[in-house]
Amino acid sequence: MKATVYVTIKQNVLDVQGTAVQGALHSMGFEEVGKVRIGKYLELELGNVDKAEAETRVKAMCEKLLANTVIEDYRYELA
Repeated sequence: MKATVYVTIKQNVLDVQGTAVQGALHSMGFEEVGKVRIGKYLELELGNVDKAEAETRVKAMCEKLLANTVIEDYRYELA
């Protein structure tokens, strides 16, 4: 089973990296770019586990290591 995890800064938290990228894009002539938010994308190979166990394990991974839940949100997909 494969898990895809997306981690993003919460909407109410200032995304300094996103602001820097937005400024750089504007300075390069890409004025149409509005707000930029930076995040993380992870692919995890989980081996032979059933879907319920995979959900439990991936949620625990996100809560303990992959996301700082104070300032980040996460979501995941299983395939």
